[in-house]
Amino acid sequence: MSALSGKNPNICTVCQKTFSCKSTLVAHGRVHSGEKPYQCTECTKSFSCKSSLVTHMRVHTGEKPYQCSECSKSFSCKSTLVAHVRVHTGEKPHHCSECSKAFTCKSTLVSHMRVHTGEKRHQCAECGKTFSQNSDLVKHMRVHTGDKPYQCVECLKDFSDRSHLTRHMKCHTGKKPYQCSVCSKYFIQKSNLVTHMRVHSGEKPYSCTVCPKDFSRKSDLSIHMRVHTGEKPFICPLCLKAFSQKQNVVLHMRVHTGEKPYHCSVCLKYFKQESHLTAHMKLHTGGKPSRCSEHLKNFRHNLLV
Repeated sequence: MSALSGKNPNICTVCQKTFSCKSTLVAHGRVHSGEKPYQCTECTKSFSCKSSLVTHMRVHTGEKPYQCSECSKSFSCKSTLVAHVRVHTGEKPHHCSECSKAFTCKSTLVSHMRVHTGEKRHQCAECGKTFSQNSDLVKHMRVHTGDKPYQCVECLKDFSDRSHLTRHMKCHTGKKPYQCSVCSKYFIQKSNLVTHMRVHSGEKPYSCTVCPKDFSRKSDLSIHMRVHTGEKPFICPLCLKAFSQKQNVVLHMRVHTGEKPYHCSVCLKYFKQESHLTAHMKLHTGGKPSRCSEHLKNFRHNLLV
């Protein structure tokens, strides 16, 4: 079907959209026909209008002619600059029709709407898990690849997610602004305090849908569910043995490396696992709890930091 109307050459006969001139209508018609006559000479991409090709070419040339007057950051296309300026102005013109949230750019609103619709269009090719946003899929893929692109500048520890690195950095500052009102214990993050409070309240809000078990933390429920699903996402890179929990891979790796990080303060015997050391200490204490349990607790903390 032609997109040009016989009565008015500036009205699209497919969607009834009107245009100020015929050339713009012709370009619009390619939206319906799928025609892309403008091809990039550097790569295989093609475009329906010349202006889109001009903008795309800046990917290859590195040209960024649009500059922010506030922070001097440059952009390859004007629309990206317009969206960026809202970071400085605080303007959020795109509102969600379901909740009160507002966003600086339309694409972010589109992604947010999937929270309400439940749409998960991005699927993992390895395990079939689906996600509402591509960024979440990218993060998830690091579970399979083992990629950890974020590194701590203090201790060189690597992380798969930027937020995990941000949380870890607080270990080096020593700041723990969140205090438990019951036992006065301090925490780096508010979320850790909220989880800790369930120790005192006994609250277990996360329930297994298969068996009657309840958990105080969502992560514990996720680990537990693997008992039912049989999922073992953590693979040993040396022998390819699979495990349901990451900590089990860490313990298993000591079979290959021979590492024994836990040692007895009495006879200096070394052990691969903390539980083995705890059992061994009873030989010295006569079955009573070890007096060096506090040292063991501190040592375990240092391993995890």
